[in-house]
Amino acid sequence: MKTVSRAYDSYAQARAAVDAVEKAGVPSSDVSIVANKYVSAEYEEVDDVNKAAAGAGIGGAVGAGAGLLAGLGLLAIPGLGPVVAAGWLASTAAVAAGGAAAGGIVGAMVEAGTDKEHAEVYSEAVRRGGTLVTARVPDGDATRIESILAASSPIDPVARGAEYRAAGWKNFDPKAPPYRPSQTEIDRMRANWPG
Repeated sequence: MKTVSRAYDSYAQARAAVDAVEKAGVPSSDVSIVANKYVSAEYEEVDDVNKAAAGAGIGGAVGAGAGLLAGLGLLAIPGLGPVVAAGWLASTAAVAAGGAAAGGIVGAMVEAGTDKEHAEVYSEAVRRGGTLVTARVPDGDATRIESILAASSPIDPVARGAEYRAAGWKNFDPKAPPYRPSQTEIDRMRANWPG
């Protein structure tokens, strides 16, 4: 099995990627999504949902369809802060958040086969308002699934890492305080929303 990971500036892009991967035959149990709670207009009321649901799944509350997206829930991951997440990677990161494992989100991604530098950039992208999608697929399907994920316009981890470093970022810090996107970043996310 190979793990394919991509990060997106908007939740809408990631949601389209998840839908496409599931339609391509990847089981929901092998797909994960981890999104900063500030990712889209669908989550403008996430604080109220969090208070009402107290950590329960909120897929129905945000209109998610069948499959992985129906299992979305709120949790906190060190360095990312509050996230909306579902799937195996979210579960692994949540266990790490509880102290039962080391490495958090970056460690879980690296252990699954993601390049460490890319894992750090993807994690920082989520911390800054993006959304991460991962899929575990048979080695022979990896190229096909990578193409499907690419169709939803993921970030380039090399270019984004260079952008972050130019602004003084060194690497992902799981002890960093939760990050709320700036208005500029919110505008960039909204520019990527469909419709």
